Amino acid sequence: HVQLVESGGGSVQVGGSLTLSCAVSGYTGSTYCLGWFRQAPGKEREGVATIDSDGSTNYADSVKGRFTISEDNAKNTLYLQMNSLKPEDTASYYCAARVYRLCSDKAADYISWGQGTQVTVS
Repeated sequence: HVQLVESGGGSVQVGGSLTLSCAVSGYTGSTYCLGWFRQAPGKEREGVATIDSDGSTNYADSVKGRFTISEDNAKNTLYLQMNSLKPEDTASYYCAARVYRLCSDKAADYISWGQGTQVTVS
């Protein structure tokens, strides 16, 4: 059973930066996909970035060039470095995991979720 715990959210000014972390535990397999999703009030949860067990990454068009997803396998931690933040980046951010290397940008394809961390840009 994969457990995910996010941290690092907060309030930041437009143009600022923030790094989210997600501690991953409970999975010892060698194939996986980890992702960051976000959900703003009244909107559906959307994919932000994913990384698979081979290190391949994918980003939503809205964050390309501004956000970077990475992982530290030694620390079992997933990161999301967010730069040049905009008001439209305001949302609750969630990390998610699936035990397949093939990643997806659809929230329904992930069964393991963290509790979320709020990011507010103003």
